[in-house]
Amino acid sequence: MSLKQAINNFEARVGVIGLGYVGLPLAVTTALRGYPVTGFDIDQSKMDQLNAGKSYIGAVSDDELVQVIGDNRFDWTTDFAGLSGCSVIIICVPTPLTRQREPDLTFVKNTAREIAAHISPGTLVVLESTTYPGTTDEVLAPILESSGLVLGKDIFVGFSPEREDPGNKCYNTKSIPKIVAGSGEVAGELVETFYSNVVDQVVRVSTTQTAEAVKITENIFRAVNIALVNELKLVYDEMGVDVWEVIDGAATKPFGFMPFYPGPGLGGHCIPIDPFYLTWKAREYDVPTRFIELAGEINTNMPHHVIDRLRAIVDRACGKGLSASHILLVGVAYKKNVADMRESPSMKLMQLLDEAGARVSYIDPHVPEIPPMRHYSQYTARQAIDLAELERHRFDAVLVATDHDAVDYAALLDLECPVVDTRNVFARLGLSMTNVIKV
Repeated sequence: MSLKQAINNFEARVGVIGLGYVGLPLAVTTALRGYPVTGFDIDQSKMDQLNAGKSYIGAVSDDELVQVIGDNRFDWTTDFAGLSGCSVIIICVPTPLTRQREPDLTFVKNTAREIAAHISPGTLVVLESTTYPGTTDEVLAPILESSGLVLGKDIFVGFSPEREDPGNKCYNTKSIPKIVAGSGEVAGELVETFYSNVVDQVVRVSTTQTAEAVKITENIFRAVNIALVNELKLVYDEMGVDVWEVIDGAATKPFGFMPFYPGPGLGGHCIPIDPFYLTWKAREYDVPTRFIELAGEINTNMPHHVIDRLRAIVDRACGKGLSASHILLVGVAYKKNVADMRESPSMKLMQLLDEAGARVSYIDPHVPEIPPMRHYSQYTARQAIDLAELERHRFDAVLVATDHDAVDYAALLDLECPVVDTRNVFARLGLSMTNVIKV
């Protein structure tokens, strides 16, 4: 039986490497569609939670997990030797930046080496990790060929960028249109065939470089537009103009405008990171990327701007500096109504406050304890204070960084101290603005 037949007959075992925010939803969705799936991850704690039938990703419910386990469609392991039995292998590992803001493909390269050590002839390998155009053909494919198998004959390579949006109730892995491409015509057909059996809509593009560029363009578009409104906010603040009201007014135009909103910085795995993958790659071609780099500079500076404003507010209201202040940080997840901590600007805010000598407490209904992170390891296991006991504490100011719906914002006003709102949540809810300062 050919690989394409095995895929169409749902007899191809699918290996998903990396069971995080992208990999676990994809693995479960693929299993729900009828494929046998094996998930691979180096994190034993994830294995332990899966063994207990517990999902650690909001996009996957415990019921869905139990269903695919009960149907014997999904299993998981830390032993990569199991890749030898997989006909389709999908890579969903992180692609972070180094401290110097250069691409760090360590996880992709290490994963490719594991695959090369165990891959069988007649296997399709698809990279989903966001990266710069050329990675699939220039980095992944040569490592896979070190197995001795021939690209386009024994093994087939493709790219299909992930488009997960944590907390989005309208779209999920199955319903989000999927960009796909392969290295060569046969690989492209195989990638298209597989994903057509898993998701509702597949959009095939000509090359893996194009598919990689699609994803990175989507995220640069958001990063640049967020930087624009962040800069507009700084300008309009000086003029005494409410940028939130300006954006709401502009959004009434039925064409030619798309609303983006300012904030205390960028979070999530994509937008703060991906633009720098392209700026790095562009240097290879001697092409300047001033617009993208300027956007990154503006967004990166927003936490510093917020703390500068907070410092002035505390000094004016309390007559003391941050070093003598107790600050309540509201929300440490990077996005409302999720527990996702990846690249959260709240961590930078917390660090800046600590460096200023402030005492910092936080509340977050989705993050009762700060998990281990690639950066900010000093905050691992720090716990949120009890929402029901806020009045027992004396705060000099409240800083709203993430506007979770489950927070009682009226109770924050009862603390009778300045409230610095970076998300316009109090105005949106129609609450008193007496002690609220939009920043």
